[in-house]
This record gives sequence, structure tokens and C-alpha cells, in this order.
Amino acid sequence: MKKIKKVDISLFFTFVHVCQAQADYAPYFFDNGPNSKNGNMALFSIPEDTAIGTQLYILNGTDPEGDPVTFGIAFEPGFKDYFKVDSQTGIVTLIEELDREKQDEVEALISISDGLNKVVEKVRILVTDANDERPEFGNMSFNVNVPEDTPSGRSIFQTQAVDRDNGSGGSVTYYLQNSHNTTFAIDRHNGVLCIKTGEALDYEKSRMHFVTVVAKDGGGKFKGKYQVLSSSATVTINVVDVQDTPPSFVGLPYYGYVYEDTLSGSEVFTVVANDGDLGNPNAIHYSIVSGSDDSFIINNTSGSIMVLDYPIHLKKVLYELKIQASEVSPEGDVVAHAFSIVTIRVVDLNNHPPTFYGENGPQNKFELTMYEHPPEGEILRGLKITVNDSDQLLAVEIDTPEKFSSTADIVIHLLDTNDNIPWFSIDYYIARIPENSPGGSNVVSVTATDPDSGLWGEVKYSIYGSGSDLFLIHPSTGNIYTQPWTTLDTELKSKYNFYVKAEDTEGKYSLAEVFVTVLDMNDHSPEFNENILEKTMIIGAPVKIKAIDDDAEEPNNVVEYSIMQSDPDNIFDINIDTGEIKLKSYIKSMDIVQNITKQKDCKWSVVVQAKDRGSPSFSTTAVVKIDITEATQLKGPMAAFLFQSRDNPMKALGVLAGVICVMVLLTVLISTAMFMRNKTNNRIMPARHIIKKRPKDYRSRTVRTGWLIFKCSNSPSEKFVAEDPEQNRENLNCNKNMQPTAPLPCAPALPPPALYLPKQNKQEWSVPTVSGSVASKSKRQSRENNSPNVSAALMSELKMKLQRKMMESNTSHY
Repeated sequence: MKKIKKVDISLFFTFVHVCQAQADYAPYFFDNGPNSKNGNMALFSIPEDTAIGTQLYILNGTDPEGDPVTFGIAFEPGFKDYFKVDSQTGIVTLIEELDREKQDEVEALISISDGLNKVVEKVRILVTDANDERPEFGNMSFNVNVPEDTPSGRSIFQTQAVDRDNGSGGSVTYYLQNSHNTTFAIDRHNGVLCIKTGEALDYEKSRMHFVTVVAKDGGGKFKGKYQVLSSSATVTINVVDVQDTPPSFVGLPYYGYVYEDTLSGSEVFTVVANDGDLGNPNAIHYSIVSGSDDSFIINNTSGSIMVLDYPIHLKKVLYELKIQASEVSPEGDVVAHAFSIVTIRVVDLNNHPPTFYGENGPQNKFELTMYEHPPEGEILRGLKITVNDSDQLLAVEIDTPEKFSSTADIVIHLLDTNDNIPWFSIDYYIARIPENSPGGSNVVSVTATDPDSGLWGEVKYSIYGSGSDLFLIHPSTGNIYTQPWTTLDTELKSKYNFYVKAEDTEGKYSLAEVFVTVLDMNDHSPEFNENILEKTMIIGAPVKIKAIDDDAEEPNNVVEYSIMQSDPDNIFDINIDTGEIKLKSYIKSMDIVQNITKQKDCKWSVVVQAKDRGSPSFSTTAVVKIDITEATQLKGPMAAFLFQSRDNPMKALGVLAGVICVMVLLTVLISTAMFMRNKTNNRIMPARHIIKKRPKDYRSRTVRTGWLIFKCSNSPSEKFVAEDPEQNRENLNCNKNMQPTAPLPCAPALPPPALYLPKQNKQEWSVPTVSGSVASKSKRQSRENNSPNVSAALMSELKMKLQRKMMESNTSHY
């Protein structure tokens, strides 16, 4: 057997470099349409109530050369990472909660890579609506002033609630609570509040009305369930008084007396009238309509009646003056008037003292029982009084040497009526209660008084409103407590407000508002994410830890940091406010660190305490394991590997030796395959070897080593047959992209003379699909190296060298 000579190793390395420089096309995504969940996420949409962790989509694509592809997804800086993707399977999963009302479209950058080329596409994922928003009023309460003469059916106010959902979930309809017991109605479509047909306002009967308006949406699905959401607001309607009530006289009936010794111009009697419109009263002017016989006059502003002549000259003993009280507007117009009679009796001189008589004879005391607020002009029934010489209650003798008089006491027992409503001492109450108060704790005491007597003066208290669920009130004392099961938590809700109602036995009532503030207590400790934290510190740069305190207010949720213990001691400083840990200023290199520790392992443990500023204060500790290193300029996976192997150089040398062995083995396999093929076909001989010029449309291909799997055969022509191990391989990416069967290898093309250096930290290509272009610096360099500008002499020398090696190989074989 002839001796086989060794092939020059440098020649095959040159060949390998030539193969690597051949063209490699970028991978691409499949576009499967808007209703597909497999492809490039084109026109893809997702409901906003999708649960976190849901698998949404499968990115799918292929590589023209059949290389395996990996997938990625990224987001623009400053935007949330809503999705993640499995780089191998392309499965896209939701990792962040969606909210269409905040962001109805998510932009993402999806990528596909074959290891050398990377294609990036920008996609827009539409976020569809779910019924998760309530209709919201602009305010929780409204105040409206309405004149009392507003006709029925007239619109007085428009409420408006906005629902940020779309479709039926965003439509709003309105209705009133207890609509049958109110004077008002509402348009269910536009929220316009009006006075019911046939109803009217009356300031003198009720000066204030409370109406609760409820807005509800059209309903829709949320997380698979159909739901209808609503909210409410309170409209307080203040009735404004208008001039629709005439004036009324006070203190009827009117009786006056003129004695014979009364001087001319003296005041006899004074009448008083008030405007019936108490909210905005007009001025009252008085005048005598008839009955004075020019003997009396009246002051038109004060209502004082005066006699114009001496009583001895008066022609009658009894005068009945008809008095008119007129309302005068600010413009001076008379808008309303009322009349009353004033009876004035002229008292004669008498030399006998008068005597009062009742049913049983003379008496000087008379008693009567009657209800308060009698109507004008009511006769005192049951009071029978007579005097021996006149029908007066007071008889006085004037023109006598001695003046005689008699008096009688009239005692009127007034019976109470329910003419008052309970009134609170103040319009609103402010209360504060600590959040750790147990159920049944006292909150505040309200007080309302009713001047009426008996049962009409008894007051019953009750509370209502959206904020009253956690509270109860004693119906008699007005003390407000928390419900026995109530648990207050400032972190959940710190403000409550509701109405308290004071009502008498006939249903007359008044309202006051209660505001309750839940005071924050220091009931949470600062918490780290984990009890043991691992950090890598680069010398000169700090590492940061953070603890969260769930209390609601300062200083209970303000956290201070401190180092409790470290090994070795006095090495680290910590910022009390930010939690940044850094080395002492004198530690500037790894040499100093190793001198301190006396060992190469630079992992130190620090016990850090996080303490809040509440009273009493709470704290928690965590162990921070800090791995100290120096900054490095290297980047990428190789830099990370070398950095991890800095303490074990033999590991790095072993990996390098393994890479060299693999390259040598590949070179031997390729050269052996080429040699055996040439020997079998017997077509490449030293005398008749022809080098043909490549056609212009020749497309170079990257030589792959996957087909170098040999099988034995009895046929000389099939002694060495190349098989493709990937021929029957399943498509791992489920993209229906089956790689065609690789053809049998042809004789290798002559290598170009360009020299290549090994690639170091070569970055992948980024191919934006907007322009549809694929650019690669390495490909441009390859084309430049294959240009006809290469030296012809160098090309010829390489060709001759390759022919000589192949001829020697064939000769030695034969």
C-alpha cells in the first residue's frame, strides 16, 4: 500500500474561510393574515381583560438556507414590556396588565435571527375594550338654585356622567332613586333634570330638596362575565323665594284706647305687617283706607296710629279704622297689599271703679286654653267677661279727684302644635379616628333640637349615604359608632362622608353632613423583596437596595437605611435615604480588597436594616451578598465567559483547545471527502485538469459539513454516498418550512486569494422591514474581496499550488 502524504493544513484553513465568506440570506416572518395567531403578529388584537400569563401568539418564520431561527420581542425605551417570547418556539405570552383606556395600542419590535442575520419588524397590537369602567360624574354632589315659580315640566339642571368604555359599555342612561316620592324627573338619555308635570315648588313649604341621580352603562363582558356598572351623584336643589305671597298683619285683632286726657298728636296704637316672602322681603307702607273721620293718622313706615284732636272733641265713642299694608318693590311699585281693622274706643270719665264679672259673679282672674298659632281674628271662645260700665279689659277713671281702676288677669294656656323641625347645632361635623380602632368605637356625637314639646319634640337620628356602610348611629343620643365588624384601613380608604338625619314623630327633618378621616397608624414594617439579596459591585460604582413600607402617610412610610453588620467591618457606607451601598473612599482597586480579605474570593455579606420613621418605629433586616469586581471593557458572551473564568485560567485554555480540535477535525473530514470523490470518479488528473471560468450568474453557496456522513456500499460507484441528516427532521418551529434535500457535493471551487482574519465579537445584522433592504458589512467586504482588482499573479500562484497538491494526492493514491 502506497504512503499517503499529508495535505497542507494552511490550504484547508483558507478553504474554510472562503466557505464562510459566501452569501447568507436573512430569515423572514410568515404573514398569515389578520385572523391568524401564527406569523408576524400583523393586525393582531387582544382584549384588555386578558389575564397575565396567557399565551397569545406564535411568532413564525424561516431562513432561506434552512438554518434554525430564534425569535425576540422588544419595546421602545420608556414603554412597558407587555409581552415576552420564547426564543425557540416563538410563543408570545402576556406579562403586563393591559388597560385600553390608558393605552389602546401597543407597539413592539419583533425579531427573527438565524445566528448571523437578524430581521426586526415593528408591529402594532390593538387593545380591544372590555366593560371595566363605571360612568363617572364630574362631581359627587351638585347645588342648584331654582325659583319657586318655575313652571312644571321646566328643565332645571343637566347631570352628565362619562363612561370611558366603548360600545354598549360606554353608553350611559340616567334615572332617579325613589322617583315616585320626588317632585322631579330626569331624561334617561341626556340626564336633564326637570320638575314633574303637575308639580310645583313652594319656598314657604320646603326650601331644599335632595335628589340622587344614578348613571348606569349599557353593560358588557369583563373577564368572561356580563356586568352592568353604575354610579350616583346627589343634587341639592335650593328653592329661591319669589314675590308671590302678600303681606300679613302680626298680633291680630287690634284694639286701641283713647282717654279723655290724651294730648293731641299722641300715639294710640301701632300695627305691624310682614312680607309673606321671607326669603327676599319687600318694604311695607301703611295707610288708613277708611273709618278715621280725619281724627286719626298713621305713619306710613312705622305703622304708628296717632290722634289728631283732643278726645273730648271726638264725635264718636268707637272708631273702626281700615288699615292697608302695601308691599313696595325696590323700584317703588306696589306689588301686593293686605287689610286689617283697628278698633279704637274713646274712654269716658267715670267716678266708680269698674268691676269685672264672670259667669259666677265678680272675679278678677279669667283662664282660657287654646292652641298656639290661632288664625287671624279668631274669637277667644269660652272667655266670658263683663264689666259694670264698659266692655273693656282695663277700666280707668280719669276725671275724678281720685283715679279708680280695676284689673283682671287673663291666663291663656297655650297648647303646643308641631310647628318646628329639628335643627342641628351645625351644618356639618368633622371627625377623626385612628385606623386601628376596634369595631364599635365612638366616632362623633351629633345634636339636633326641636323646640316643640312632648312627642313632637322627640328627635330620632339616622344616617344614610354611600359612605355610611361602616357606621351606625344611636337613634336617641346621636352618638355615631363604627359597625362591630368594621375594620378601618387608611391604605385602602382614608375619607368617608355621609348624611345624618334628625326627624320628629311627624316626619319633619333636617340634615347635616359628617366627614370622617381615618388617621394613619404605623402598622406596616418596611419589606425587602427577599431576605437575602445578591449584588455585583464594580469598584467605584454603588449598588442599590430598596425596601417598601405600605403605610399611607409620612413619616410612617419614610424608610431609612443603615448597616447593622458587615464582614469585614468598616468597609461599606450606605446612603440613609436612597439605600445606595458603596465602598469606602480609600478602596479603589481589587488589590486593596484582597489585602483586606486576605483571600481571592471577594464576596462579602452585609446585614442592612430598613427602618421607618413612625412612632413606634418598625424595622426589618436583610443580608446583602456583594460580589466585588473591577470594570472591564470587554462585552458580549465571550467577555462574560472570560470574566467568570478569571480565577480558573485552565478552564479557558481547555475551551480554546476544544475549539481548535473541532476545526482540525472538520478540515480533515472535508479534505478526505474531496479526495475519495475525486478518486472514485477518476476525473481530476494532473494532465487533464481544467479550470473553468465561473459564469456571471453563478451563486456561491456556503459549504456545510452536515452531509459528511458516509455509508458503505458494495457498488464502487456508491462507495461513498453523502446523506443529509436533516432530511427527515421535524420542523421545530411549526412553520411548514421544510428544508429541501441537499444535493450531492460538487468539486470545490477554487478559493479566492483574499485573506481573512478570524471574526471577533461580530454583531448581528439588523434588517428593518420598512424599507425591505438587507445590509451587511461583512457581505460588502466579501464582494470587495472577490472583485477583479485582486492581483492576477497571486491568483495564478494559488491555482498552481492547489493543482500541485491535488496531483500529488492522486499520484500517491494510485
